[in-house]
Order: sequence, then C-alpha cells, then structure tokens
Amino acid sequence: MMMEASFDTEESFDDPSCLAPQPPGSVSPAKRQIKEVKETKITINCVTFPLPGEGPEQQLLKPDEWSYCDYFWTDRKDPQGTTLVTGFEVLLQKQLKGKQLQKEMAEFIHERIKIEEEYAKNLSKLSLSPLAAQEEGTLGEAWTQLKKSLHDEAEVHLKFSNKLHTEVEKPLLTFRGDNFKKDLKKYDHHIADLRKQLASRYASVEKARKALADRQKDLEVKTQQLEIKLSNKTEEDIKKARRKSTQAGDDLMRCVDLYNQTQSKWFEEMVTTSMELEKLEVERIEWIQQHLRQYTTLRHETDMFNQSMVEPVDQLLQNVDPAKDRELWVKENKTGDVRPVDMDI
Repeated sequence: MMMEASFDTEESFDDPSCLAPQPPGSVSPAKRQIKEVKETKITINCVTFPLPGEGPEQQLLKPDEWSYCDYFWTDRKDPQGTTLVTGFEVLLQKQLKGKQLQKEMAEFIHERIKIEEEYAKNLSKLSLSPLAAQEEGTLGEAWTQLKKSLHDEAEVHLKFSNKLHTEVEKPLLTFRGDNFKKDLKKYDHHIADLRKQLASRYASVEKARKALADRQKDLEVKTQQLEIKLSNKTEEDIKKARRKSTQAGDDLMRCVDLYNQTQSKWFEEMVTTSMELEKLEVERIEWIQQHLRQYTTLRHETDMFNQSMVEPVDQLLQNVDPAKDRELWVKENKTGDVRPVDMDI
C-alpha cells in the first residue's frame, strides 16, 4: 500500500503565476485555485490518507500474505474507547502478549512435570507393597513381575519428567530473555519519535496555511480599498501585501515538502520495523511448535517404554497354569497321600 503523502494545497502553487503580481482589484489565482481544488485526501492524527474512491487504487505491499506492513497504518481506540492506540502499538502489544503466553505454556509444562514426578513417586512406592507377596507358582511369578513393572514404569516417568524440564519447559522459559522487552522499547521509541516529528511538521503546515490565508485576506482588503479610493500609498501597500502573500505561499510549500519527507521516512521505517516484528512472531510460533512437538515425541517414547514394561507381565500371565500351580503347591504342602479305608470288624 503505497501511501501518497502530500497536501492538495501544495498543488495549488504548482503554477508560478499563482503567486505572480496581479493587477489591482483582481482575485489571487492561488486563492481561486484553492477554492476550485477537489479534496482527494484527508489527514487523520497528522497522517495523510487518500479519500475512499479518489485516485488510483492502492495495491498491497505483500498481496495474499496478510503481512503486518499492509494492515496497521491507522490509529484506533483502545478497548475502553478512551485512548487512541497506533497501529504500531497494536503490533508491539502482540509481541508482549506472545511473550506472556509463552511463559504460561512453560508454567503448564511445569505442572505436567510435577504430576509426572508425583506419579513416578507413587508408582515406585506401590511397587514395594507387600500385598499378595505370598502368592506362589506361575501366578506368583506373574504377580511379582507386575509389581516390578511398576518400579520400571516409575523410572520411565521420572526420566520423562526430567526430559520435559530440559527439552520443553526450559527452552520455553529462556527463549528471548529480558533483553527482548528492551529491544521492543527501542522499536517503540524510534517509531514514536518519528510520529512526533510528523506531528510537528503537520503543525507547521497548518500554521503556514493560516498565515497564507491571513496574507491573502489582507491583500483582498487592500485591493478593495484601492477600488474605493486610489492613492500611491494604497498601491504600495498592495504590492507589499502581495509580496507577503507570495512569501507565505512559498513558506507553505516548504512546510508541506518537509512534512512529506518526514511522513515518507515514517512510512519506510513502519514498513521495515513491522516486517521485523512479523519475522519475530514467525520465529516465536515455530520455536513453540518445535518444542511442543518434542513433548509429543517424548510422550510417545514414554508410551513405548511403558508398553515394553507390560510385555513381560503379559507373557507370564499367558503362562499361568492352574494345574501346574496346584502341583507345586501340593508337593510343598501335602500331608500324606494314603487315603482312608473302611474299618474291619
């Protein structure tokens, strides 16, 4: 979106004859042209924009990309509707919000780590439980293996929590440290300073515009006085007033030129800086994406390890044989294999 940053008043002085000496009683061409020029632009908060439907349609700087550099040129009111917020401030707020959300994600992962640590601790404790420790035979072997798998599973979850800390939580916390906010403040101050300069240039334009209007009005008054009563003094006053009007027109054109230069500089810096912020946001999202994918990778690994812990238990459970367990138990606990017989008389 190439911004046309110029004033229609400047166009009124393109013709040198606008400010050339005119016969007494004539209306200044500059004044006449100012009245005839159609307004095609509007200045809002010291920034000049084309009016809708006027002039050639502006093209986006980066079509189809929804780039920051195309959509944050005007100011808007804050959510409370009391203060104006510049488009650049909206972009800065996005960066600060992203930093906060990144911190909240790290806090979430930290809570997940605490759950894993507590879970691992409870699994390890449960694996040492004496409950059903006297179970014998093939079922006893399966039961012992099941309890052992809890201890192994606890180790897996403890390693998972440690990796979550080093490979997910810590990177989220340390990505862009305290210097990041300082860098954002530099961007903010730079663009704000340019905006202040633009406001100052605009004030100079308005002052010069008023001075020109006053000089032209003074010239018209003196011209009317000449029509009523001719005198050498009045003619001299008119010449002097015309020179002042011409000088005021030159001053206005100079002020408009300085304004346009300042706005052009602000425009260029806005494009460059907004693109930098856009790049930073892409980096932030990709960084978080990378480490959340690491979370899912670790989670899958944990599931695989847990599955491997269960497989020996499954195998032993498949081998449980009630008949064999009965045989072993009987051999160890039998009290005699001679059966009773009938009593003789």
